[in-house]
Amino acid sequence: MFKPTIGIIGLGAMGMGVARSLLRAGFTVAACDVREEARAAIEAAGGTAYTSPAEVGKSSAIVITLVVNAEQTERVLFGPGGAVETLAPGSAVIASATVPPEFAIALERRLAERGLLLLDAPVSGGAAKAAQGQMTVMASGPAAVFAKVRPVLDAIAAKVYELGDAAGPGSTAKMVNQLLAGVHIAAAAEAMALGIRAGADPASLFEVISNSAGASWMFQNRVPHILAGDYTPLSAVNIFVKDLGLVSDAARKLMFPVPLTAAALQMFVAASAAGHGGEDDSAVIKAYAKLTGIALPPAKDA
Repeated sequence: MFKPTIGIIGLGAMGMGVARSLLRAGFTVAACDVREEARAAIEAAGGTAYTSPAEVGKSSAIVITLVVNAEQTERVLFGPGGAVETLAPGSAVIASATVPPEFAIALERRLAERGLLLLDAPVSGGAAKAAQGQMTVMASGPAAVFAKVRPVLDAIAAKVYELGDAAGPGSTAKMVNQLLAGVHIAAAAEAMALGIRAGADPASLFEVISNSAGASWMFQNRVPHILAGDYTPLSAVNIFVKDLGLVSDAARKLMFPVPLTAAALQMFVAASAAGHGGEDDSAVIKAYAKLTGIALPPAKDA
């Protein structure tokens, strides 16, 4: 069966995993990233690396944008050397950054004016799921684009939710997911910080809560980073400064109160302001440590 060349724009933790999953599935992959080491890594894995999105677009029938936000999506598609310059009519863009729903809606219209298809398709699962080809994709778009990109989605995702026949619902679902993820991470950090301040053994506390009603997926996934003193970024503090800011902005436009989002956002901002923005998002606990003077578990090799 013929498999078209798939372009990947952005080879961060998620993009690299997606690219490698596609290569394992037998696709030809053309990718670009601003970092030379990322380009070298994808070439070593069997892909072809380029320095600009336009070069990726020229050689690809389907392009996946795995960048940080709406601004980067705009730049890699429509900016100088953007992929839209070279994509052939009928090609599809799978837009997977976390963006405001209204941006996704406008992007669909702008691409259609150039004869291009859009799947509004934010992803979840983190670097590990991306590397395994087991992401969750929250997608919306016309039936024709779903049909065109289905083999690609099957190669990179364990679950694909078809949420509507036009752009917008996919990005809305991701926005709600990020609200919950950010609040849960901040809540987990607050709970662990309180327990440490009260004299609880952190490892024992984690074990108890993990087997009790107060547990969440984020608690069980992120607290081990804190216990290990390992804040190597899998998803950074600044990601949630951005994403919870996006939630806050969208809610304000809807005149909808989001007090829990606001509180969590301020803790991530505090952690970032203290110099931890590039660390793993579990480093939000360092904002509590700074406020209270608690001693966090040291790195295991320290």
